[in-house]
Formats: sequence, C-alpha cells, structure tokens
Amino acid sequence: MSALPLQRMKWTYTVMGHHGSCLSAVGRPWILYWQPNSGTAINSQILTEVYQCVESMNATKGGRWKTSITLYKVILRDPNAPAEYARDFLGISLNEQPNKHYFILRGSRVVVEADSTILTIMEKLQSYKSRLSLFFEGIQYQIGDFQLRVGKVVLSHSENLKGIVMEVEYMPISSVEKSRQIMEEFLDIWQETLSKKSLPGHFVHNEANFADYGLADHYTSQHTAVQYVLVMGHLIAAVRG
Repeated sequence: MSALPLQRMKWTYTVMGHHGSCLSAVGRPWILYWQPNSGTAINSQILTEVYQCVESMNATKGGRWKTSITLYKVILRDPNAPAEYARDFLGISLNEQPNKHYFILRGSRVVVEADSTILTIMEKLQSYKSRLSLFFEGIQYQIGDFQLRVGKVVLSHSENLKGIVMEVEYMPISSVEKSRQIMEEFLDIWQETLSKKSLPGHFVHNEANFADYGLADHYTSQHTAVQYVLVMGHLIAAVRG
C-alpha cells in the first residue's frame, strides 16, 4: 500500500474519532477554482480527470448540484435622475438553500439574505434587469465528514466551459477559524492526489475577508455567497486577461 492511502486512513480515523458520524446542517465550505498553467486552456477532459481523482479517494457519489450568480442592472426610466439606489448588484442562488436568494452590493460590501419570492417581486416591479448569469453545476460527493461539489462554470444559454470549481465542506464545524487546520490538511491530501494526474494547472483557494461584509466567525450561507462572488471575479479576470 502506498504512503498516501496510509496517510489518508490515519487522518480520516482522527477526524471520525473526534466527531463521529453526527453532521450539522451547515459546515464551513471552501470554494476553489481551477487555475490553468500559462498558455493552456480549461477543457472538459480536465474536469473528467478531476472527477476521477475525487472518486479515487473512496468518495460516495451523490446527486447533481447547481448554483447561479446573476448580474442585475437598474432600469433607468430617467437617465438624469439622481442615483438614490444601487445601479447594479449580484444575485446568488445556492444549491443548499432553494428557498433563499442572496444579494451582494460589491461597492459597499453588503450581503443580504431574502426569500426566493423576491425574484417574482423584482420581475413585477421591472426596476432591475438580468444582464448576465453564470451557472456552477456538477456532481456532489461525500468523503467521511466532507462534502465535495465539483463542476463546471458556464454562461447562461451556453455550454462553453468558462471554469472549473470545487466546493469542499467539512460538515461538523461551522466556525471559520476552528475548521481551518482540518481543511488545510484535507486540501494537502487532495493536491497530492491530483498531482498524480500531471494536469496543466491546479486549484486555488483565496481566503475571503468576511469581516469586510459584516459577517461573523460562525459560518452561514451568506459566507458561501460571498465566496462564489469572489470566485466569479477571478474567473472573469482570467477570461479578460
């Protein structure tokens, strides 16, 4: 048996020894995006091999998942009117919260949770118009106390691959700080597993400063919404670059 499976078995035993099989409703996910090597492009074959890497870690395959981000722009009936409201904002629909919708004003760094019926109200008021939507969709996996969501990023009405993302959630702990060490240990093992494929790139995790958005250490779905918006920013910057 190779060193990596032995390391993984020891690490998994330690996790289960501390927390057993009791899972909380909201863990503390990290959202990573694929950074291709210079001069290379993201393609569906890379995504397929990433799926294979996850499954090689004795993951239990679950159902499909989908998260979306939509850019809303204000509908100006009088272009000369003073700007008393947001000219644009982002709306996020998370897979794990189908009855909620999250709005983020990037300039003022405000995140708000609302009932999903707000979308019907917005449509009736005709105050804002959807200008662009990104879909994050793929397959869910379970590895012990970890839940993984791996998938592609595409624009609405398009199948052209714009990115690859992986959401790693450690279910027993909802504290941002307390979960940090075990998340880092898991990602070390993941990166070592992935390196065997010699793929032209790697996954990147950029830590969000949740305090800038007025969010506390106890993790909520608002934290997840902020992370997806930051990932979206990196993906758009990469495309423009």
